[in-house]
Amino acid sequence: MTQYASPGLIAKIVYGSHDPGDDPRWVETGAVTREEYGRWCRHMCGMACLQMALLHRDGIAPNLFQLLAGAREAGAYVEQDDGDIKGLVYAPAVAWMRSTYGLGATVQPTLTVEELTGLLDAGRMVLASVSKDIRTPEDLQPSRRGGHLVLCRGRTPDGQIAFSNPSGHTPEALAPTLPVDRFAAFFGERGISLDLRPA
Repeated sequence: MTQYASPGLIAKIVYGSHDPGDDPRWVETGAVTREEYGRWCRHMCGMACLQMALLHRDGIAPNLFQLLAGAREAGAYVEQDDGDIKGLVYAPAVAWMRSTYGLGATVQPTLTVEELTGLLDAGRMVLASVSKDIRTPEDLQPSRRGGHLVLCRGRTPDGQIAFSNPSGHTPEALAPTLPVDRFAAFFGERGISLDLRPA
């Protein structure tokens, strides 16, 4: 799952000048208009991660803009006076995830990579704040940590972190694995942990 309607356009959007609103599949996200989709899709990584988690637990999930509507109503996204969009705001997002979807969600305001792997080893998933440069971990030393959300799903038999990146620009970047120390180079040391077991 991706935060963009057409995975094949992600590279052009994130590395080129392609207008994200110019996506022939925009209506599949649940957006009312092409303009609404174009305005919000860059900010939907958290909603795409939540959608993946719900699909894993339930086999079904609302579309991206249904999720966004609930998150906005809960205060998890804030439209600022200058037109910028702030979000995902963790505390209201977690309260909404708990009340609406029955998720065992917990804000992790500080989270070391060792604590992250501990959560994964205990069977939790984690919406982890990372640099968007994690798309190309072999090439880049990120200029910042955080700013983008990925869904950490668990660990491989050799201990690597397995995650889904909703803005991955290649099939490999959509669902990569990374050694813990390499993941740590991009990790913002915060996020939201999810207990997907039945209550």
